[in-house]
Amino acid sequence: MRIDGDLIPEYPLSWQARALIGLMRGTLKPASSLLMRHPLALVGAAHIGRLARLVQVPHPAHVSIVPAAFSDCGGEWVRAGEGLDENKALLYFHGGGYFSGSPRTHRSITWRLSVVARRPVLALDYRQGPVHKLSDSLADALDAYDCLLRRGHAPKDIIVAGDSAGGHLTLAALLAMRDRGLPLPAAAICLSPWADLTDIPRHANRWQDPLLPASRVRWLARRWTSGLDPRDPLVSPVHGDFTGLPPLMIVTGSTEVLRDEARRVAERARRDGVLVRYEEWRRMPHVFPLLADVLPEARLAFQHMARFLAAVGAGPAASADDIAAA
Repeated sequence: MRIDGDLIPEYPLSWQARALIGLMRGTLKPASSLLMRHPLALVGAAHIGRLARLVQVPHPAHVSIVPAAFSDCGGEWVRAGEGLDENKALLYFHGGGYFSGSPRTHRSITWRLSVVARRPVLALDYRQGPVHKLSDSLADALDAYDCLLRRGHAPKDIIVAGDSAGGHLTLAALLAMRDRGLPLPAAAICLSPWADLTDIPRHANRWQDPLLPASRVRWLARRWTSGLDPRDPLVSPVHGDFTGLPPLMIVTGSTEVLRDEARRVAERARRDGVLVRYEEWRRMPHVFPLLADVLPEARLAFQHMARFLAAVGAGPAASADDIAAA
């Protein structure tokens, strides 16, 4: 597999994808357009998210979930598949716009990453808005990474990954680690990263995106950047200097409103000498790997992630049986 390059996977669009895209366009997108118009909506969503953590999210019997605690937050260790290397780890940051989501909501991603990366996954339950700030989320991410180092994990044995807001946190954490002189992980994976929080209108895919309303993304960015410099690379990583960062894989959908900023991150990082694998999947919705339980394209994406990790030397390649099981 070529590490540095762009790819548009040429898989035929599944009937499951067609059905889900239509469902999202007719339900989730209108609902978020209506609800995300007032700060109280964020408070309500955060409360619902806390209640949702009490619900037992089903996962395959072979998946092990163990709670983990840190200084300011918690998380969970996720193990799946056979032959995991306990000396290695993958640190995962869930998405949710910095106000919703948790390790529980993203287990369909984290257990599959454990399979394809052949290592335990630490899914971090970092602090989020509206109570907490972006700087709090970043502090939790850096604290978790430092915890892995203190546990004896070598930097070359750590992978960092995240989706959407978690993709933003992945990029910000990598920039902060480098700027603070910390040893960097072996590689990073960003799924549909939200990388630009400046007050820009998003015209590309404004009508094509089946899930995210462009105006609501802009509204949310204004909330989280109030009182901050939105062009600060730790706020909008797309404006950062990526020199010295480890190999990066970026996965996005061709019709996402966030597609262009993901592409800009790839271009800028590549210009700064970083090896970047950029994949733009035809008509896939935002963070489509989250839908791997029902979406064939999402399961295929994990095969691509496995090949990327093997190509950058971030661990042995997962077996064909393991990948098929994911």
